[in-house]
Formats: sequence, structure tokens, C-alpha cells
Amino acid sequence: LLPLVDRLAELTDHHRVALSVALGMSDGTPAGRLVVAAAVLALLRSASADQPLMIIVDDLAWIDRPSAQVLGFVARRLEGTRVGFLAALRTAEQSYFEQAGIPLLQVSPLDESASADLVRHAFPALADGVCRRLVAESQGIPLALLELPRELSDEQRSGVETLPTTMRLGRELRTIFAARVATLSEPTRRLLLLAALDGSGDLRILRQVDGAGEHDALGSAERARLVSVDADSHRLVFAHPLIRAAVVALATASEQRAAHTTLADVFDDDPDLHVKHLAAATTEPDEEVAALLEQAAYRVLGRGDPVAAVATLLRSAEMSTAGNERARRLTEAAWIGADVTGALGDVASLLTRARRADPSPERSLATAVLAAFVLLNGDGDVDTAHRLVVTALQGTEPGTVPAHILGEAVHTLMMVCFVGNRPDLWRSFDVVLQRFGSHISPIQTVAATTFGDPQHADPHTLARLDQIIAGLHDETDPAQIVRVSIAANFVGRMGRCRGPLQRVVADGRRGGAVASAVTALLMLTDDEFLAGRWDAARRLAEEGIALCDTHGYPLLAWPGRYALALIAAAVGDVERCRALVADMLQWATPRGALIVETYARHTAGMAALGSGDWQEAYAPLISVNAPGVFGSREAYALWTMFDVVEAAVRSGHRAEASAHLATAVTHHHAAISPRQAYLCAGAAAMIADDHDAAGLFDTAAAMVSPDQWPFEHGRLELAHGERLRRQNLVTAARTHLSSAVELFDRLGAEPWAARARTELQATGQHRRSGSPGATELTPQEFEVAQLAATGMTNRQIGERLFLSPRTISAHLYRTFPKLGVTSRAGLRDALHGHEDRRRSTAPQSSD
Repeated sequence: LLPLVDRLAELTDHHRVALSVALGMSDGTPAGRLVVAAAVLALLRSASADQPLMIIVDDLAWIDRPSAQVLGFVARRLEGTRVGFLAALRTAEQSYFEQAGIPLLQVSPLDESASADLVRHAFPALADGVCRRLVAESQGIPLALLELPRELSDEQRSGVETLPTTMRLGRELRTIFAARVATLSEPTRRLLLLAALDGSGDLRILRQVDGAGEHDALGSAERARLVSVDADSHRLVFAHPLIRAAVVALATASEQRAAHTTLADVFDDDPDLHVKHLAAATTEPDEEVAALLEQAAYRVLGRGDPVAAVATLLRSAEMSTAGNERARRLTEAAWIGADVTGALGDVASLLTRARRADPSPERSLATAVLAAFVLLNGDGDVDTAHRLVVTALQGTEPGTVPAHILGEAVHTLMMVCFVGNRPDLWRSFDVVLQRFGSHISPIQTVAATTFGDPQHADPHTLARLDQIIAGLHDETDPAQIVRVSIAANFVGRMGRCRGPLQRVVADGRRGGAVASAVTALLMLTDDEFLAGRWDAARRLAEEGIALCDTHGYPLLAWPGRYALALIAAAVGDVERCRALVADMLQWATPRGALIVETYARHTAGMAALGSGDWQEAYAPLISVNAPGVFGSREAYALWTMFDVVEAAVRSGHRAEASAHLATAVTHHHAAISPRQAYLCAGAAAMIADDHDAAGLFDTAAAMVSPDQWPFEHGRLELAHGERLRRQNLVTAARTHLSSAVELFDRLGAEPWAARARTELQATGQHRRSGSPGATELTPQEFEVAQLAATGMTNRQIGERLFLSPRTISAHLYRTFPKLGVTSRAGLRDALHGHEDRRRSTAPQSSD
């Protein structure tokens, strides 16, 4: 009441004196409790005449008896006043406050979503897996959600270091939970400590340790409502995870070590649990324990739990007695952790710790490759990363390093060469492959061709890949699933990897292998794009890019932006397409990341093809792949073959188009996959003379259903219809052009749909796009089109109409097909015709 003491003069003398004495502001005989309570009520009513008041009491159970009784009296008499009363009391707590007649609200724990929101708001940098663990441990208690993260180290919060088996409690949580445990007897606490450190709740373990005394010891804990025995599973369950943490927090370090020693003996027949408890009971570095932990880590990894494998390897490093062994184990933990946490900064931190543990100038292969991995994925430093790996491999004798380390080195070098995309880089890779080929896994040998040089993939290699893909459904290692899928991507086998890749993504969303999940997301994006599911492709690409931004993987984000750029080009979002292309070139050029430049050039070519600017399309596409040349290690030559042929044919370079297809045929592209066979057939139809074209177009169309690759199918239908119209075969042309319009409309490929509608209109048939009435311009579309016809840019129009340039672009690309034009140049005449048609169809007055 101290904020209101200056209002005491407004009370009657009787109440003023009683309250002054009660508050210690004057001397005198204390008044009766009812008099003091009445004085408090009078003071509150007087003060609330000027403004509403709220009395808030936190932790009502801690209020002394006289204050609680006075507040209870007041709270029950506030109805009709401008005074509110709000007090908080923990469930099952007792107090001297009289609650009768006062409305009560049972505040339920936060649900999982709200809990995650709260902890994310307070700790935005928290790793996903750590957040989920904290939400599970807190079970909706806000105080726990805010206190538990503060007890973790920075490395634990970021996910680099494992979380403790039982969470450490802050002061307030210990006050709440530990007080109930502290009253238990020593045997009961000892038994609960064993149960807490074991974590399984298996009563057989407790019986083995405690024998006949187990029932009595557990009984008191059950009566205190700290634990219970589940009737179905017959396992011991703590009433709340934080009670388990409180049991551990109350035990001394020596008591905890003794319990771990006991459990290590109990689990003598289980090597993983045995070494886990043995390590927890060991206070000094012990190489024997470190070696056992390392073995356990790789067993765990083999079972598909990389998070636990990293944690175990880090503990193994801590227990190492020699600096070089500690460095080696930290480096191997960093390798696995790069996939688990997805945070390059955390990987670099582990690498730094490894160097400190062993500062000798001789660098191990694992350390060099990990440094290259960080450089490539972080700074995009292609040349330095390449030099590090090649130099380290040159100093490595075959058979002298573990197979998984050598495998990582070869895979990393392949990715460096792919990103750099230069012949000199790939030549070094070929030397490495020849030297170490018999020491790496079959999938790496296959991927060296199907990913590194897919256009030269022979039937034997493709058959081996098919066998490996068939085994993916039983694969639990996310990195292996991703690497098989990488090998499958360019040779048209991604569809068979969708299920396993979706498992990798789901695992990453749950806090598993994040880096693998990012790559899986972006490969699924490619598959969705080719299948014509562009909205799904956008969502996956944006999710992958967001993860890259969160975890510091700028290189991995570019395939996602490439997919978004291709979609923007196809749907006619010109400004976004140009911006993405500019971003790709700006990032890639100074780094020598030629593959990202390839993304940019392919996108620019596709945007020009869609708008009908054939010469503008031809130049960037042949810079990706020169006509008639399929050099070694040109992976994207397969994916751009049909685009190069179409741009060449339409821009008048028919001889170059023929040479390009002839080379593809020589390299047996059609045998690589059904998609390549379809595209080769389509390219042959585009190149053929009028006499043969119709049959070849029909042959290509019969190879797939329209829904299999709808964008390419629409392009072939458009080309077929154009050819037929120019031969004056109008009826047949209409069939194919109508099909093209329908396919492009369904995809939202506005520029392509506009071209198809223009061709269809030239046959004398008009086809409405989209919903009924879509050929009629809306008032805003008409206004935007009028301004664009005057030569104003999208930005100038946007400023005039208070709209964004992107919105203006969207309006124009809905307007073009309605008016039957493909560029701004035709807007003026089309608008006059549109206005004439609108007047001619307007209702006429009967006058």
C-alpha cells in the first residue's frame, strides 16, 4: 500500500490511525484486524475514484498470515468498485488467504506450440533440437522454459555439445522442485537417483540394485506423488521431468559417481550403456574409456542417431589423454556435427579446438578436409578448398586412413570440383579417383560418373546405381541417403529417392541431420519443379534457403534460389527473375563458383524463351553448353540440352541445333533415363523438316503422360501446334495449341500461355484463360496497361498508382494473354481493339 500513503489524510481519523500504525508509520496501539481491513478497503475505494487500481499478489502462499487475512477480507468486497484483485498460487500449495467467494482460474500448462514460441522469443539462437528437448522437459511450465536454457553453455544451446541427461535447475526451479525431494529418506533418494540417472524406468534394474528394500523405498516417493509405476509398462515414471532433475541436483558429486558406477556394473552386458555410465563415473582422462566411447559413438551412428554419436565422440575427446587423439576425435565429431547442427560456425569452433589440442604443423586428412568443407560452404572459396583437399590426399597413402574419412575427402573434393566447374579442378579429382578408387564406397564410385559426368554414364554404372537406390528404403544414415540421391539426380532417378529424402527432411525438422535435410529439401524442390508442382517447389526451396540462412550455409542456398529463379522466369515474374540472376552472378563471379553462374545463365535463357526473345535466349544458353559439344564433367549439359536446341531452332541456328542433338545421340543420352529419351525425341521433332515433324512430335508425346513433365510437354505441344498452323493444318493445330494453353495455365506459366493463346487466336479460335470472364480486363488491369503503353516503367507506374513494382508486373502478365500480346510493344493497338470490343458488347439503351 506504500504508493497510496499520501492518500491517508482522506480517511476518517479512526481508519487513518489504524492503518498508520499497521504500516509502521506512527506509534500507537495496534487496531483489531477487522478495523485494519476496513481501513485498507476505504483507502482503495478513495484512491480508485481518480483512476482504476489493480492489486497484484505473486506467490500468495508466501504472504504472512495477517496480510493474507486482510487481503482476503478486501478481495471479497471489491464488487462494484474500480479496484481489481489478482493473485497467483501454485497448484497444491496452501496459504492463509481465504479463497471462499473469490473466482478461481486454473491456469493450464502451455501447450507445445506456445512453449516453443516462448523459449524461441527468449533465446532466438537456440538450436531446433535443443528447443524441442527443453519444451519436453518443461512440460508447459513457463518458469522452466525461461530458466533451463540459462543453465546451458553456449555450445549446448547451439547444439554443438550434447545436453546433460538430466537438466540443471536454476535457483527458482530448485526451490520449487527440490524441496519435495529433500524430505525423503536417504534410501529412497538413493534409489530415485539410480532411476533418474538410468532414465529407462525399468524396475528390474532397481530390484537388481536394491533387492527386497525396493518396495518400501519407492513407496514413500509414490506417496509424495513424485513417482508412480505405470500400470501398462510396469516402469517407474517421474511425475515431472524436473523432479528427476531435482533428484540429481540434490545429490552430491560423489553420490552421482557412485550411482553411475553401480549402473555401469548393472549394464556390464550392454557395451553402450556400460561405457556411458563408466565415463560419467570417471573424473580424470582415461584413454581406455575414451576408446570405448569412440566405439560406442560409431555404433550409435550406424543405428541412425548422429546427434547421440556427436555427443559420445565429444565425451570421448574429453576423456582422451593424448592431444593428437583428442584432436582426431574432435575433428570426427565436427564431421558428423556439420550434418547434425548444420551450423558452420559450430563446426569451425570444433576445428579450432582440435587444432589447439594438437598444434603440430602436420595436418591430418580429416582436419584438412573439414577446413575445406567450412571454406567451401561458408566463404565459397573454391580454390583454397580444392588445394587443401588435394594436398592432404597427396600426402596420404591408400589404406592408411579410415574408410569413412577417405570417403568424406573424396566426396568433398567432388563437391568442390562441381561448384568450381573447371577442367583443371576435375583433372585433380580424376587422379584422386584413380588412386583411391578401390578404397571408397560403391556409391562414391558411381556418383563420380552419374553426378560428376552424367552424360557419359554407361549402362553398367546406371545398373549399379539402380541397385543402390533399391536399398535406400532400409537406409538409416541421412548422409548416405542424400549422397545416393545426389548420384541419382542428373540421371533421372530422383523420383525413386523421394520417400527416403522425405524421411531425411522429417528427421531434420525434428532436430536431426540439418545439413542433409537442407540438401534433401533442395533436391525435392528440383523434383517438384520437373513434375509441375511449382507451389510445392517454392515452399521447399524457401524452407531450404531459410535453413541455410539460419545455419550459415550460403553456398547450399543457391540451388534453392536457382529453382525460385526458374519458376519466376516461367511464370513471368520478370523483376524477381532478374534480381535473382543478378544476385547469383554477383556472388559467384569473384569466388570462381562457376556452377552458380551456370544457374544464372540457364535462368536468363529460360526467361527469354518464355517471352519469345529467341536471340536473347540463345546467347546465355550456349554459354552454359556450346552447341554440339558435350565436354567431360559438364553435368548441366543433360538438363539444358533441350533448351539449347529450342533456342537454336527458334533463333535461326538450325545447323547448331542439329549438331547439338547429333552429339547427344552419339553419347546415348536417350539411354540414360526416360526423361532424357523424351527430351531427345522432342528435340528431334523441333529440328525436323515439315514432312517428318508431325510424326516425330507424336512419337515424343506418346512416350509420357501429359502430367509427367507438364512444362516440357506444354512446350512440345506449343511447338507442334505452331508448326501445324504454319502448314495451314488449322484444325490439328488447334488441338495441340489448346492443350498447350491448358497445361501452361495450370502451371501458371503466363508468358508461355500468352504465346500459345496468340498462336491459337491466329487459327481463328479464342480460348479464355483462367476463370470464366478472365479475358475481360479488370479496371486496375486496364489502367496499368494504359500507363505501360505510354512507355512508363513498372516502378513509375507503381509510384503513380501506389502499388509495388512486383504487383505491376503481375498485373501486366495477367493482362498480356487477355489482350493476346506477348510484350509491351503490342499494348497500344491491343487496348484500342479491347475498348472497341467492350463498347460493341455493352448493353444498348432501348431509347
